[in-house]
Amino acid sequence: MRDTLNRLETVIAERRRASADSSYVASLFAKGREKIAQKVGEEATETVIASLSGDSAKLTAEAADLLFHLLVLLAE
Repeated sequence: MRDTLNRLETVIAERRRASADSSYVASLFAKGREKIAQKVGEEATETVIASLSGDSAKLTAEAADLLFHLLVLLAE
């Protein structure tokens, strides 16, 4: 797991330097900390809703989105 998070951290750092027009990560950084934090909140809410649905695949997908956006926020 640690290796996966380290690789994702590296990818986020690389994509941060890309054009905001060509990279979702770069576009998040361009919008600033407030927008990134808002995305973390949205993904957290979606994760909670998915956890209540009983659909483990949906929960896994939403949890991955939450972790991704949290790593972007931490990089910010």
